[in-house]
Amino acid sequence: MTLRIEAEPIPLERGPDDVVRIRGSRVTLDTLVAAFRLGATAEEIGQQYPSLDLADIYAVIAYYLRRRADVEAYLRGRQEQGTRVRAQNEARFDPTGVRERLLARRASPAASCDDSPGD
Repeated sequence: MTLRIEAEPIPLERGPDDVVRIRGSRVTLDTLVAAFRLGATAEEIGQQYPSLDLADIYAVIAYYLRRRADVEAYLRGRQEQGTRVRAQNEARFDPTGVRERLLARRASPAASCDDSPGD
């Protein structure tokens, strides 16, 4: 019996939003690497994200370990992008007093509704 040894593609894909996800899922590379960094095993990650195949989780972890500098650079870029977007949003929509405005809206008589069953 002959064992075939062949390379398999890394189960990662870059979406139109330029975010890298595990192929066939909405789980991002960022999410999987963060769970791994926090000490989660591949099996625990699979339990948390049942849409992922265990073999794919192991393959992505191996990819991360073999190309740690590249993945870390990608993750830093994503974090910087998130910081820029957050700053732009806060500049456009001042978050000051949001909580108070929402609580006031909830307390206003117009916002309340009668939840009792039809009488």
